[in-house]
Amino acid sequence: MILAEDQALVRGALSALLELEDDIEVIFQAQNGLEALEQTQRLQPDVLLTDIEMPKMTGLELALEVKKQNLKTKVVIVTTFARAGYLRRALEAGATGYLLKDAPADDLADAVRRVHAGARAIDPTLALEAWSEADPLTDRERQVLRFASEGQSSLEIAGSLKLSEGTIRNYLSEAIAKLGANNRVEAARIAREKGWL
Repeated sequence: MILAEDQALVRGALSALLELEDDIEVIFQAQNGLEALEQTQRLQPDVLLTDIEMPKMTGLELALEVKKQNLKTKVVIVTTFARAGYLRRALEAGATGYLLKDAPADDLADAVRRVHAGARAIDPTLALEAWSEADPLTDRERQVLRFASEGQSSLEIAGSLKLSEGTIRNYLSEAIAKLGANNRVEAARIAREKGWL
């Protein structure tokens, strides 16, 4: 399996924990999403264990790329984000496992085994919440809102996405209205809290 985690201490601890298992081997440790994708393409592991928030490519983007490229690798997300919105997006991106980092250590190895065997391994509490409130944002609204939350102006976002500034303002207005927010900062905060951003 490949392990993708940007925090070296956590990455090392997870790897050491998994290496204690006789039937699990960590063949590569990636420090960002892009490196994880490249090594997944090259090594074609059975399982890819990834965090959500990573530089260069998030775990959700990574899972989606694995799915788009029809790689046989199964994706398990291990994160601190106990948000139903993240779980829902992870499942839509093709992940078959979703665990919280504060789960018991035995649950991690068990989840890897279950996913490898073709089953799902989902935190049960989050599974119930995941379908209670749908994400109202479109992919483009989410993308524009993410750029805005990083402090980019409408003009800068337009340049990055090769769209007009007016189109960007429209996407932001739609996102703000859908989330019942007063401005883009509040909209980004709400979306992030719900796990939609």
